[in-house]
Amino acid sequence: MFEQVRQLGAASMDAIREMGRMSLFLMEIFVSMLVPPYRWTRFLQQVHFIGIRSLFVVALTAVFAGMVLGLQGYYTLSRFGSEALLGPAVALSIIRELGPVLSGLMVTGRAGSALTAELGIMRIREQIDALEVMGIAPMPFLVVPRIEAGLLVLPLLTLLFDVIGIWGGYLVAVRLLGMSGGTFLGGIESAVEMHDIVTGLIKSVSFGLIVTWICTYKGYYTRRGAEGVSHATTSAVVLSSVLILVCDYFITSIML
Repeated sequence: MFEQVRQLGAASMDAIREMGRMSLFLMEIFVSMLVPPYRWTRFLQQVHFIGIRSLFVVALTAVFAGMVLGLQGYYTLSRFGSEALLGPAVALSIIRELGPVLSGLMVTGRAGSALTAELGIMRIREQIDALEVMGIAPMPFLVVPRIEAGLLVLPLLTLLFDVIGIWGGYLVAVRLLGMSGGTFLGGIESAVEMHDIVTGLIKSVSFGLIVTWICTYKGYYTRRGAEGVSHATTSAVVLSSVLILVCDYFITSIML
């Protein structure tokens, strides 16, 4: 009994220390963002790595997500004689929820894991320590460009997801199920407001910060050789995915 309580207390203390170190890591990132020099070349490299190289998987996910929404939504709404509401249902679901969430999850799986592994390998090979010895601050050189790229790229990928997802829903509704294209698009125009788009963009910026923050933190503090890199990568992907869903709930509850 006492051993179990001791283990629970030790685990709780470890979790609190980890949260504190993550918070300090994030504060150091924000401070480093404000201090020159600004490394635009490294920033553009990360935009390419996180954003452009994620275009295909995000687009593919978007078109099939939109098609599934169109198909399921049509047969659900047809039970109540409300097929005309399919366009708004697809658009609002994608713009407010699926767009930012699925984009964040796809970037986590494709780019976030790679960010963790890359920094983790640099840590175990002592390349980060070598930067410190040479007088180069590792935080603005390695971490800040990745955070800034994530903050820029995720909203752009989310907007792309929204457009392609709605197009996928349009294909199913109009081309496959025979619904009027004017009814589908007209419902979207009348139902979607700027508030809905802003909500999706706020979520995407938050998810971009979460993904890059968690993944760079896990990689930056990797230990124990190859096994440590593997553990850090898995932990980063899982924690980022969970925090995306948790953050999505709280932002939705605030923005409704």
